[in-house]
Amino acid sequence: MSPLYTRAVIALGSNLGERSDTLSAAVADLVDPPEVRLLAISPIVQTKAVGGPPGQPDFLNMVIALETSLPPRELLEHCHAVEQKHLRVREVRWGPRTLDVDIITYGDVVSSDPELTLPHPRAAERAFVLYPWSLIDPAAELNGERVGDLAAKAADFGDLAPFDGFQTHTTTERTGVSGAAERP
Repeated sequence: MSPLYTRAVIALGSNLGERSDTLSAAVADLVDPPEVRLLAISPIVQTKAVGGPPGQPDFLNMVIALETSLPPRELLEHCHAVEQKHLRVREVRWGPRTLDVDIITYGDVVSSDPELTLPHPRAAERAFVLYPWSLIDPAAELNGERVGDLAAKAADFGDLAPFDGFQTHTTTERTGVSGAAERP
C-alpha cells in the first residue's frame, strides 16, 4: 500500500431488486475513481434482515477491502453517491433497500462522529459483515479480536448461508455457512 493510500473495509448489502447484479455493479462503481483501488472481494452470503420491519426479503451481503486516497468524509460521500446511483431510499431505519454501503474501518481511524463513526459501531456484532471479511483477511482484527472469532459469536451467525446465485429472496431453511441453504 502506498503511503498516500489508506486501507478501508466496506460492507455492501442488498435485499431489493436484482440483488447480486446490484452488488457487482456497486463494487465496480466504488472502485471506479482513481482514488480508490480494490484489494479484495469476499464471496456473497445470504442472510435474514437484522432489525427493521418484519417480513423483509433476505439480504445478500459482501465485504470488500480497498485502499483510497480519499479522506474518510469524502469516502463516505462517495459511498452515498453509489447508493443513490442504485436508487437507495432511506424511509425506514434498517428497512429494505436496493443497496447499503457502510465503511467498516478506515485505516486505524477511530471516530465518534455521529455521521461517520469508525470503526462501524455495530460491525463487531454482525456476522454478515464479519464472516465475509474473515474470508478475505483471516488475520483481521476489530476491537482487538479476530473478525472470524467475532463472527462465530454473533447472534446472526446461524442465519448465514452461502449464495450460489440461484436462491430465492427468502430462504426457508438454513444449514449455516458450511452448508448450502435448501432450495424451495
